[in-house]
Amino acid sequence: MIKTIGLVIRADNASATATAQRVVEHAQSKGLNWVVSAREGVPDGFVAAHSVELSELSAHCDLVMVIGGDGSMLGAARALAKADTPVLGVNRGSLGFLTDIRPEDAIQALDQALAGDCLIDRRNLIGVVVERDGERIASGSALNDIVLHKGNSARMLSFDVAVGGQKVYDAKADGLIVATPTGSTAYSLSAGGPILHPSLSAWVVVPMFPHTMADRPLVIGDDQILCLSITDQHQSLPLISCDGQTHISVMPGDRIMIRKLKEQLHLLHPGKDYNYYAVCREKLGWATRLGD
Repeated sequence: MIKTIGLVIRADNASATATAQRVVEHAQSKGLNWVVSAREGVPDGFVAAHSVELSELSAHCDLVMVIGGDGSMLGAARALAKADTPVLGVNRGSLGFLTDIRPEDAIQALDQALAGDCLIDRRNLIGVVVERDGERIASGSALNDIVLHKGNSARMLSFDVAVGGQKVYDAKADGLIVATPTGSTAYSLSAGGPILHPSLSAWVVVPMFPHTMADRPLVIGDDQILCLSITDQHQSLPLISCDGQTHISVMPGDRIMIRKLKEQLHLLHPGKDYNYYAVCREKLGWATRLGD
């Protein structure tokens, strides 16, 4: 039973704050408690007594509504997936693949979630561990993608790729994107990768500006560990980026291991007729005629 809802918003996004205030008023009319989390501090119109850190949000609520763009959802997903807290995404950003509920439908979406009239869309997370001289030095997680990139250097990276203990290839490129099905419509897509349906247990591995055209995007199962190692010295420290929000500096000789995590984001879609292809048609402009 849902007794408390949590709101994740950006305090500097006036439209998101306005939508959140409407949701709070409606929640109170239903006798629900509420808390809010905003990285930038307490949003206008809210009081500190109702504010909690994102890392603690799941302990305080039974349902979360993220009001913002996909970036807000990515930041929230890594924290909320650990506790299996169901999440509604209201779009107050730009594209809105994950935050696919229109602001004007936020109240109705909340009512449907309270009534259990939602489809649960379970999205897998991906994790990375970096080892140096046999010791673990850093780790991270992502909903969309984990990216190896060259940092501030203008030189290409040289690195080895192995999957499940088997060598795939030696690469020379600006970097490598390892994307989940959720992330296959993000950075990976812009780099020429295919779109993976969210129901697939797979990743797409996309070289970034490879030196040879033989290095093409590759779809692999997500049940094996993907290992990377940088094989040459570099002018600056290469980086591992998780969802473009957290970053890890790496060095030649480091062992970079990417694997599927047990945690899943429980994304709610109001009603029972959610259609992923309809989202792609809307967001990517599929099937539009020339001149439309």
